[in-house]
Amino acid sequence: RLKPLNRLQVILQHVKMSQHTDSTAEVLLEKRGGAGVITLNRPKVLNALNISMSQQIYSQLKTWEQDPETFLIIIKGSGGKAFCAGGDIKAISDAGKAGDRLAQDFFRQEYVLNNAIGTYRKPYVALIDGITMGGGVGLSVHGHFRVTTEKTLFAMPETAIGLFPDVGGGYFLPRLSGKIGFYLGLTGARLKGRDVLKAGIATHFVEAEKLPALEKDLIALKSPSKENIADLLNSYHVKSKVDQEKEFVLDEHMEKINSIFSANSMEEIVKRLKQDGSPFATKQLETLNKMSPTSLKITLRQLREGASMSLQEVLTMEYGLSQACMQGHDFYEGVRAVLIDKDHSPRWKPAALEEVSDEFVDNCFKPLRSNDFRL
Repeated sequence: RLKPLNRLQVILQHVKMSQHTDSTAEVLLEKRGGAGVITLNRPKVLNALNISMSQQIYSQLKTWEQDPETFLIIIKGSGGKAFCAGGDIKAISDAGKAGDRLAQDFFRQEYVLNNAIGTYRKPYVALIDGITMGGGVGLSVHGHFRVTTEKTLFAMPETAIGLFPDVGGGYFLPRLSGKIGFYLGLTGARLKGRDVLKAGIATHFVEAEKLPALEKDLIALKSPSKENIADLLNSYHVKSKVDQEKEFVLDEHMEKINSIFSANSMEEIVKRLKQDGSPFATKQLETLNKMSPTSLKITLRQLREGASMSLQEVLTMEYGLSQACMQGHDFYEGVRAVLIDKDHSPRWKPAALEEVSDEFVDNCFKPLRSNDFRL
């Protein structure tokens, strides 16, 4: 038995630990004024989303949705570098290789959360300051308001790791103007700052240094409506002289993007890029040549089909695709090349677009059994 003093020390130690783990929790969930504030708190890994964070955010959102004293949700990242750089891909890869359930549970939980955000009944404000990629896009893009800053870096880079732009990418990407979404989803191209707004991904632009003041003003709103929140965001947006800056980075290429990326097969997109031969087209060709041919074919079809689906239908389709990727070769090889060995020389199988059969792609899109995934 512990001596009384030792026992007291152990208890005090435990209390200290639990206080300590609170501030080092992976996600901070606080009620401030009329706002529920979610802070992604894994700055060392750029706030990458893992399954326990998804679960915590989901259950807290559901609680706040029912709470008459909570009027809006604010979600942000800690550490100043990233909002959220994506999902915890390495953990999923390890689980998939080991046949562990996490490879199913992670995607299921993440997509259920994406859907909860997309159907949320209270205003949802995402402050997407810093790196916002993959899973971080899923935490923000389906909400009512997305505030970008000069430090925002947006991308959906999944085709480079043998995956596809998921988290509802099949819903929001084809709904961007022209074929911007197809271009972003296939090439993984990055957008910065104001361009995230101009592409239609963000709803407002505010300088990073003004975010604390904006957050304070949002929290101070008394029982705000969507309109009040929009007015407040607009006032900050207008002050940032957003429209006096240079034009949208993709403006000069939009005609090419729209004509080339409207093709209905990857082979045709590649052919059009070759025929075009401009520096821009050549650069896109080089990029696509590095991507998983299987991922490119899956992504093109995902975006074409997602354009006429509801968010729920898209997430259900994407869950099936995620599991098809878990059964394949390229996801594990992509994670190895980009995240583990970092040699950036993935050996894709098949290695060429022509070798990825329509039959294989059709198989990835097979409808799920009714109990596999429910929203």
